Amino acid sequence: MTLLTLSIADACLALSLSRTSIYKLIKQGRLKTLKIGSRTLLTVESIKALVEGSAS
Repeated sequence: MTLLTLSIADACLALSLSRTSIYKLIKQGRLKTLKIGSRTLLTVESIKALVEGSAS
């Protein structure tokens, strides 16, 4: 099964960034979130787009 979302903590590990950096990227609109109940999840699609955009 392919993951569609990651928790903030998992995104921190995947990107080697702090929680503060992740929340800054969310505020800038560079990472897309999905709220389910009280959980904030990041779309894997937006994480891939961020990484691919940084590579150029």
